[in-house]
Amino acid sequence: MSAPAPVKDPAPGGRRRILADLTPLRISVDYRRLWVGNTVSWTGQAMTALAVSLQVYDITRSSFSVGLVGLFSLVPLVVFGLYGGAIADTMDRRKLGLYSASGSCALSVALAVAALAGYHRVWLLYAVVSLQAVCGALNSPARTSMIPRLLPPEHLPAANALGSMTTTAGTLIGPMLGGVVVGLWGYQTAYLIDAVAFSAALYAMWQLPAMLPDGPEGERRKRASVVDGLRFLAGRPNLRMTFFTDMCAMVLAYPRALYPAVALLWYGGDARTTGLLVAAPAVGALLGGVFSGWLGRVHRHGLAIVIAVCGWGLAIAVFGLTRNLWLGLFFLALAGCADTVSMVFRGTMLQVAAPDEMRGRLQGVFIVVVAGGPRLGDFVAGSTADLASPTVAVTGGGTACVVAVLLLALKWRKFLSYDARKPTA
Repeated sequence: MSAPAPVKDPAPGGRRRILADLTPLRISVDYRRLWVGNTVSWTGQAMTALAVSLQVYDITRSSFSVGLVGLFSLVPLVVFGLYGGAIADTMDRRKLGLYSASGSCALSVALAVAALAGYHRVWLLYAVVSLQAVCGALNSPARTSMIPRLLPPEHLPAANALGSMTTTAGTLIGPMLGGVVVGLWGYQTAYLIDAVAFSAALYAMWQLPAMLPDGPEGERRKRASVVDGLRFLAGRPNLRMTFFTDMCAMVLAYPRALYPAVALLWYGGDARTTGLLVAAPAVGALLGGVFSGWLGRVHRHGLAIVIAVCGWGLAIAVFGLTRNLWLGLFFLALAGCADTVSMVFRGTMLQVAAPDEMRGRLQGVFIVVVAGGPRLGDFVAGSTADLASPTVAVTGGGTACVVAVLLLALKWRKFLSYDARKPTA
């Protein structure tokens, strides 16, 4: 099954879009179902994530135990992200998406049953969280590698912008809904809502046609290995640069771990101030998706990624110099907006410049970078702040991000001339 033929945009050709381009939702029923299903299920998963953290704390009264929830989800996500991508290149991606989404749904039901039965055990919550991460690591490469088969290449930036809105909105709305639901009706209700939300994703997957990777079956089996995927990436400088630039932003200039200290030392605030700092990049990312209509007119994706990541680094560096809360929130939101732009073009390059039989494995690498980069960034920022100061960690990290990206761009100058109309890996 090859990519659909180009479809004429139903909107007038001369109109300049500012708001998000909804053309992918109009021209592909399958993509529309997949997007709606993912939006609903992502919000449900965010509800469950908060409910699990609240339940762990309710049982243990230990912040350390709550922190372990992230560890129990991170390790399977990183390990199985690579293997999930390889599996997505060996079998019908529709079936893999169905099986993994069904597993996530069943695990949410298990959480609800345990809560209803009054079986409150931390080990059970950790085990379920780990298994949910495995299901997510299998589902994401399968689902993401389907999108280029549902839409023409020129509509993939718009589709990725819509996907970023799903992720950001779910991250913002899901925890708020989860807190309300748990407070009013208990943990079991939040878990049951999550299980029901998965039905939207299951229905979308069920309605799709078969999604076997391109190429003969024997060739797929021969190439479907993590090592072959990494070897392929090593020989593709443009695709490799999409990961390098993201790592510069996430490892060098990701001050999330410093928000509590910054809220107190810079702004004289408290937990509510920390919450504002955490929310600001997400709000900026959401606005970047809402006002993403112009992204489809950009063809120099490599140059756009370099500018966006440098924009992230500069915004973080300036944030480190501010001592006015609202100004600081503005620059964090600006960084979040730049991150959305970078993510849209990085995702589009992975979908367009990579052959279909490699898309699953590259999406697996993408999961590892997205999951592991911010955690490594937390360590770098926290260590630098302890050795020097939060100001040095934030402003120095932002500056280092810009310098590192510019040095990479000088070394691989062809990345700057990458043209989406003639994609080369």
